Amino acid sequence: MTDKTGIERLLAIMATLRDPERGCPWDREQSFATIVPFTIEEAYEVADAIERGDMDELRDELGDLLFQVVFYAQLAAEAGHFDFDAVVDAIVAKLTRRHPHVFGDVRVDSAAQQSEEWERHKAAERAAKSGETVPSVLDGVGLALPALSRAVKLQRRAARVGFDWRELSEVLDKVGEELDEVRVEVMAGAGRARLTHEIGDLLLACSNLARFAELDPEAALREANGRFERRFRRIEEWLAAEGRRPEQSSLEEMEQLWRRAKGEELTEE
Repeated sequence: MTDKTGIERLLAIMATLRDPERGCPWDREQSFATIVPFTIEEAYEVADAIERGDMDELRDELGDLLFQVVFYAQLAAEAGHFDFDAVVDAIVAKLTRRHPHVFGDVRVDSAAQQSEEWERHKAAERAAKSGETVPSVLDGVGLALPALSRAVKLQRRAARVGFDWRELSEVLDKVGEELDEVRVEVMAGAGRARLTHEIGDLLLACSNLARFAELDPEAALREANGRFERRFRRIEEWLAAEGRRPEQSSLEEMEQLWRRAKGEELTEE
C-alpha cells in the first residue's frame, strides 16, 4: 500500500471498510441517506476550524470531509452507478467548461465579468437539464442547505435577474415591516400556523439584510451563538462559585450577571 498515492490509499481503506467479510460492521451498514448528517456535520467543522484559524484542526477536518466524498463514491460504485474517478472526471469537465477564459480562447477582464460568465454557463446547464420544464434561475439551489444559507442563495439568484432591493434602507424598512406583522399576530393571539408564517417572513427579511450588507447570516448567527454560550457559561460559573445553579437564582439576578459577562467581553476588546 505504501507505493500508492494518498488518494489511492484512502480509496483502498474505504473499500476494506465496506468489505462484506472483513470490513467494519458500522461502515457496512451505512447508506447514502444515513451518512448525510455526518457530511453536513463535517462541513460545519471545516468552517469552524477556519473561523478559529486552527490550521492543524483544518487539516484533520478536511480529511474527514474528503472521507465523506470517498464514502459516497464507494456506495455508488457498489451499486453500479459511478466510482470516484467518475466524480473527479465530472468536476474536471465542469471546471474546464466554466472557465473558458483560462482553458480556452474567451477573454475575461474582471472578477465581475467572470461571475456573469459563470452564471451564464450554469444557466445553460440548468436549461439543458430541465428538459420540457420551464428553466428557472432558482434551479439547483439545494433543499438540504441550512435554511438561512438557502435563503441567501435564492435571493442572490433572483437578484441577478433584477428582482432585488435598490438600497439597504429599503431592506431595513422590510425587516421593520415584517417585525410589525409578527407583533400584530402575537397581540392577536394568532395560532402556530400564522406565527410560523410571519416569523418565517421576518427571518427571510433578516437573511436578505445580511446578503445586502455582504455578510453571511450563518456565520453571523454562529458568532452570536458563541457569544450567548460564553456569557451564559460565565453566569453558571459565578453561581457555581456560590454553590448554586441557574434554576436556584432569579431572572433579575441572571440578567445582572449577563450584563457583567457582556462587560467583561467589551473590556477585553
